Amino acid sequence: MPERERDKSILEHMLSYCVDIEETVRRFGDSYEAFASDKVYRNACAMCILQIGELAGHLSEGFRAAHSEMPWKAIRGMRNVVAHAYADISFQTTWDTIRTDIPALKSFCNEFLSK
Repeated sequence: MPERERDKSILEHMLSYCVDIEETVRRFGDSYEAFASDKVYRNACAMCILQIGELAGHLSEGFRAAHSEMPWKAIRGMRNVVAHAYADISFQTTWDTIRTDIPALKSFCNEFLSK
């Protein structure tokens, strides 16, 4: 598969996980209190965040360099925290990621994929 097509496919999958997080927030409630008090809610979102970070690592170097407005290293870093130090991650950090970073990533993916 050509590099551009592979990057596009990866972004489509990342977008899908962003939508999954949105749906999870709708299902469980759009509040930090609901998130902090429900382990299933937190785990569902964490799995999507982990997958997004894993996929970000498979984007081509050229794509990441051309779209440096996105914090690819931080996205990968969050994946590593979820994968290797999940018990130590603060609920607030994950919630902030869900409320701020995921919508920004979703917007980026939508914009790129609509071109």
